[in-house]
This record gives sequence, structure tokens and C-alpha cells, in this order.
Amino acid sequence: MTDAVTEADAAEAAAGRPSLGAVVRRWRWVHRLPLFVRRWVRQVWRVWRTSLRVRVLTTTLAGGVLAISALGGVVADRTRDGLFEARVQQVLLDSARSTAQVQATFDLSTVTTAAEVQQLLYDVTTEQSAASSQQRQVVILREADASLLGPSAVASDLSYVDVVSTQLRDAVAGGGQHWQSVTLPVGSSRGSGSGSVPGVVVGQSATVPVVGDYQVYFVYSLQPEQDRLDFLLRTLAVAAVVLVGLLGAMAYVVTRQTVRPVVAASQVAARFADGHLDERMAVRGADEMATLARTFNAMAANLSDQIARMEELSALQRRFVSDVSHELRTPLTTVRMAAEVIHDASGTFEPAVRRSAELMVDQLDRFESMLADLLEISRFDAGAATLDARNADVVVVVRDVVTSIEPLAERKGSRLVVWLPEEPVVADIDPRRVARIVRNLMVNAVEHADGTVVQLDMAADAQAVAVRVRDRGVGMDADQVEHVFDRFWRADPARARTTGGTGLGLAISAEDARLHGGRLEAWGRPGHGASFRLTLPLYAGTVPKSSPLPLVPAGHEPVRRARPHDAAAMPPLDPETGSLPVVPDEPDETAADR
Repeated sequence: MTDAVTEADAAEAAAGRPSLGAVVRRWRWVHRLPLFVRRWVRQVWRVWRTSLRVRVLTTTLAGGVLAISALGGVVADRTRDGLFEARVQQVLLDSARSTAQVQATFDLSTVTTAAEVQQLLYDVTTEQSAASSQQRQVVILREADASLLGPSAVASDLSYVDVVSTQLRDAVAGGGQHWQSVTLPVGSSRGSGSGSVPGVVVGQSATVPVVGDYQVYFVYSLQPEQDRLDFLLRTLAVAAVVLVGLLGAMAYVVTRQTVRPVVAASQVAARFADGHLDERMAVRGADEMATLARTFNAMAANLSDQIARMEELSALQRRFVSDVSHELRTPLTTVRMAAEVIHDASGTFEPAVRRSAELMVDQLDRFESMLADLLEISRFDAGAATLDARNADVVVVVRDVVTSIEPLAERKGSRLVVWLPEEPVVADIDPRRVARIVRNLMVNAVEHADGTVVQLDMAADAQAVAVRVRDRGVGMDADQVEHVFDRFWRADPARARTTGGTGLGLAISAEDARLHGGRLEAWGRPGHGASFRLTLPLYAGTVPKSSPLPLVPAGHEPVRRARPHDAAAMPPLDPETGSLPVVPDEPDETAADR
């Protein structure tokens, strides 16, 4: 899973998109999630990143849900507060009126004994509980300074006695009317279950004959208000769901109308890029999308015309090069024959004339080589190049090329170090083209080695064979490596060229490699030389997935950045340059050592 995540992160980074690994790396807890959760998160993230419709839809729904939730919360809070305040004002008025009626009943009473007082309290609680339509309970409690002859508590439902808190009793004892919001038990006194409902307790003092002061409390249930609030919240929830659904449907329709032309444009652009130059977008209506379609079609038409003109010009140029090259062969053959006659008789010439004859022969050789390269390039451009593939030993082909390059290396003062497999490496190749590739690589390396070692390595595996040519000369930077296979390109135009001169050798070599189904790659670093690797399949019609030889020489691989937990494994920085130390090249091996 780690490798897969790393490859996906690299692909997204290469596409210019922030990868999921870069996003979640800030939250360490994500790495502790189960594997299937991380895969699901990665899939959701990829869909969200790659679909404009999904992003617009999710953003619209998220904003709608937040807005509706905030609005519903405000409406619910204000409704709850309004219902509660109205109910409290109502119960306060009702409680004050009922307390006055209770006090009037006490004042008119003629009780003289404790039993009569107790009966009077029971009658009052029963009467007040039954007389009101407010769904209230009545609780009468004795104050501390009252006579002990009277009962300590009388209530229409004894389960409500504990509802009255000590703080409320102390407040009522100080005089006046006081209330408190409480939670009321439900069904506990009747044995039919248990529960709770919101309620309000209102208390006030009253004087009972014979026994003294008592506290009269009226307990009101707020369940009807709670039911109305719950109904309102359910209505708001249903309305919110319907509104979010409508909002999502509207967002889907809008994004579909907006994204569909963009998707169609991308599909047409992709087919246009594949070479279908007659592809155009359908123009419907006169809105912005229709304007986009008309503008795209106009751009496609202009590009198609320009591409057609460029292709025609390119064909004319290729035909011109091919015709000129072929036409030059006849006069070149005549000049070659005359030059050879003059060169054969140069022994009787004066020294200056003899030198001129030698220079003429040398330049004719270069001119003939240039003409051959131009003809070969024209064949590639015309698609007329063919591969004469047959089973051949690549080791023999490479060895013959190295033997032919040895005189040039001796003149340049370079030493050739060659490593070839001991066993034959048989592959389906065109020996002439492979020999030309290796010869171009060797000549290029000797020319730029500046008298240093030129190393050739060869290896093979079950799928491919590779030849790597390495020099330790001036090297190349990244920009030069990118253009090294371009036609007529030179890293240093002012550099003296004594063995070449066309600037087509590496370009032809790259075409030869592609004709085999292989590839030719380059690496370089200024001051550290260059490395060229040819990878060819062993069997015609196959494409090798990897190469038996590394392109980058040992000691020049990119330095891996250490993670925070393995920072101790990083080598210390160079105190003079402030950078990581450079790993030296491996010691050169001579042919005798190998």
C-alpha cells in the first residue's frame, strides 16, 4: 500500500495537483486509520479532485446544510424562548390568583384542631388541583416557624414534593412570589412507568389558622409547549431536507448545463490532439457556452490550417533534402574519382600541392558522410526506413565497433575500458544499425572525453540487452541532455570537430533505437562526464520494461531526503559549502582487471 500511495502521489504532483499524501501529512492521526479507511478516503479525495460536478454539488450542499442549520437553530431558539416566557407569565398570574383564593379559604375557615387543619389542607389541594385547567399540581409545605400540630407536607400528588428545591423554599420564606424551572416526574406515583417533562414551580406564603405560615406551591407542566416545539422542529427538519434536496437538484442541473459543454470541448480537443483535425464542437443557442463553442471551432480551424501548411512545408523540405541528396551523389562520385586520381599522383607534386590533395580527399570523406546521414534522415522522415532484423550476436557487433574505434581513441589520447559478457547475447537486431548506434556513441564519447577514460559496459537479461558508453569529459547539464538528440544540435558550437561535422549522428542513433523497439537515453553532469545507454529488446515486436544497466553512474544518484524520524541517517553537511558531500565515482577498471 505504501508503494501504491507513493506512485499515486507522484502522478498527482506531476499533474500539478496537490496529492492526498501532501494534504493529510499535516494530520498524523490519519496514518493510524485502518487500511480500508485510508483507501476509501483516497478514492473519495480523487473523485472530488477530478470532478468539477462533484465539487460544485458537494460545496453547494454543504453550504446549504450549514445555512439551513443555522437558520433552523435561530428559529428554534427564538420559538422556544417565546413559548417559555409566555407560559411563565401565564402561570405567574394564575398562581397569584390561586394563592389569593387559597388564603381567602383559610381566612374563612373555622377549624380549631389539628385534624381539622389537616383536612382543610387536603380539601384545598384537591380543590385547587381539580379546579384549574392548567394541568397543575398543588403542594403545601410547612414553614420552619409554623406549629408542629399541622402536617409537614400536603400535595395532590406526593411525587411532586421533591420537586420543590431548598433554594426555592428559602426564597419563598423571604416573602413574595418566586418561581423555578424544574423537571417533573411522569407516572412514578401511578406505577405506569417513569419519565420526565419540563415544568415550572411557583410558590408563595399563606397563613393557615391555628398552625401558622405554610408555603403554597403550584406545579405547572410545560409538556404542551414542548409538544408544540417538537412539532415545529420536526416541520423545520422536513422542510430542511426538502430544501436541501431541491438545492442539490438545482445544483446538479446547473452544473450539468455548465460542465457538459466543457466535457464535450475536452473530448473534441483530445481527438483534435490525436490528429482528427476535422473535429468540431456542436453550437447550440446564443449563450456563453455557444460563444465558447464558436470560439473553439474557429481556433480549431485556424490550427488545422496552420498544421496543414506546416505539414506541406515539412513535406516540401523533406523532398528537397532527399532530392538534393540524391542529385549530389552523381557529381560526388565524379569528384571522388578525380580526387583519387590526383591523390594517387600526389607523390610527384610539390609539398603544398600534395597537402591540398590530401585535404581534398579528407573533406570529400566528410562530405560523403554528411550526404549519407542526410539520406538516412530523409528515409526516416518519409517512413521508408526498414529494419532488416535477424538473429545476431550483439557481443560480436559491439566488439567489431570497439576495434574500429581504437585508432581514433589512440589519436585522442583516451583509453578504452570495455566490459563484454563472456557468453553470446543473441537478439533480433539489424547489425548494421546497431553498429552505427554504438559507433556514434563511441565517437561522441572519444571526442568529448578530453583524453580521459571511455568506458563501455554491456549486459543482458531475459527481455533486453543494454550497452552503456560513459566518458569523464566536460559533461552536460540538464538542458543539454534534453536537446542532445536534436538534429544539428551541438552542446558547444565553437568546439573543434575533426571526426564528425553533420550534427546528425545521435539523432540517427535515436531513430535506429526506436526502429528496433528500444530506446536511447542520456545522462550528464558538468565536470563529471556523460553516460549514454542503448536498450534493445531481445525479441522483435516486444518492448522492454526495464534496462539491465543503470543509466546514472554509481555515486551520482539523487540523494534521498531523510524523513524527520531518520534524520540521524543523513550524512553531515560540508562545513565549507553547506551542502551534502559529493560521493566520488567508483574506481575505474581496466580491461586487464576485468
